[in-house]
Amino acid sequence: MIKISVIILTKNSEKYLKEVLTPLKEFEEVLIIDNGSTDNTLNIAQEFNNCKIYKEKFIGFGPLKNKALKYAKNDWVLFIDSDEVAKKEMIEKIKSLDLSRNNLVYAFLRDNYYKKELIKCCGWENDYVIRLFNKKYTQFNNNLVHESVILKNDTKLIKLEEGLKHYSFSSIEELITKMQYYSTLFAKENNFKPSLHKIVLSPIFKFIKNYFFQKGIFYGYKGFAISISNANGVLYKYLKLYEKVKSEN
Repeated sequence: MIKISVIILTKNSEKYLKEVLTPLKEFEEVLIIDNGSTDNTLNIAQEFNNCKIYKEKFIGFGPLKNKALKYAKNDWVLFIDSDEVAKKEMIEKIKSLDLSRNNLVYAFLRDNYYKKELIKCCGWENDYVIRLFNKKYTQFNNNLVHESVILKNDTKLIKLEEGLKHYSFSSIEELITKMQYYSTLFAKENNFKPSLHKIVLSPIFKFIKNYFFQKGIFYGYKGFAISISNANGVLYKYLKLYEKVKSEN
């Protein structure tokens, strides 16, 4: 068994969970940190002998991931999202890694899909995500959303091409739902008052960057949907923040 603890946050994650957990059978333990699933998520997890289930309230992505670290029996931890599938090449690569140095932090290349199409536009291409590190050396910052692993002065970040298949979205509804959720968390976490110029211009620049400079235009309606959703995410996170700060003053 691979003596690394895998950590997965779940909430109503039945859609891909069996496919996610299957290649992780070789790991000593897989920790399911569930935020109140009402679907078949927990039943699926219970089918895998190396899965351990912990029920936690959602306190923000960064704080919750740091809390999950305390449950891991191994020092080395691998974070996988509930819509990500580790490729066979990734598992084999992890087996070959020398984990004797605590300051090594590993990022894996992630292929992002909209429905069944691999998307290489709108910033979804060359998507390296940090997922493997030693919990005694570092952890996540406490951001509620867009959390990241803390890199120190002596951190050696290693990028590996053997990575993940990410089922990013399968519908416009999912794009909108995630945009709403993340923009609300952003507004909750921040307290500065954005200018009206920033509220108006930032989404426009975001759309132009995604659709034209990052080649969303070449992916038909999917490229347009991703670009406009990203732009709306910028618009609404600043509008929600503006409204919150204005109401507090």
